[in-house]
Amino acid sequence: MSAKLIKPKRFGDDRGWFAETYNRQVYLEFGVTAQFCQDNHAFSAPPWVLRGLHFQRPPRAQARLIRCVRGAIWDVLVDLRRGSPTFGRWVATKLSADNGLQVFAPEGFAHGYLTLAPATEVEYKVTDFYAPECEGGVIWNDETLRLPWPLGGAEPVISERDARLGSLAAFDSPFAYDGNRLDFDAFRSPA
Repeated sequence: MSAKLIKPKRFGDDRGWFAETYNRQVYLEFGVTAQFCQDNHAFSAPPWVLRGLHFQRPPRAQARLIRCVRGAIWDVLVDLRRGSPTFGRWVATKLSADNGLQVFAPEGFAHGYLTLAPATEVEYKVTDFYAPECEGGVIWNDETLRLPWPLGGAEPVISERDARLGSLAAFDSPFAYDGNRLDFDAFRSPA
């Protein structure tokens, strides 16, 4: 499966709007065949909270469907699939409660985000249960990736665990390339 940027339809009137945030049949049409088993919800009180770049290794690898339900985030995916023509390359987009965009991150991608507003909430579905023995990550300020986190001069708020993550150069990827290319254009213009 390939990484995707998805914009669910919103049906609005003078009361507000309604949207299906996940419908298996509709998402199959987008090429998302993942079977989700767990939903996660993260709250970040201050702005500039940076979470990531995280993944779970096989045999408990996870695909994720991410959305921001309050506030805004700068959401990042990094291709970690060995043999991929886009290994070590990244895509990023702004997800917010206002724009309603969602990102699908297949297995083999590291995921992270930076909150852009106070009291930001992020929800995401995953395809396997949390397995601490399989968790891993790449440091947020990796010299190879050179991610342009939109901090505006602020210092990120990072967990001790995330501050100790290793570099991409030192990472021996357990993820194999599945033939699906990372579509950079899809992250420039939402579906």
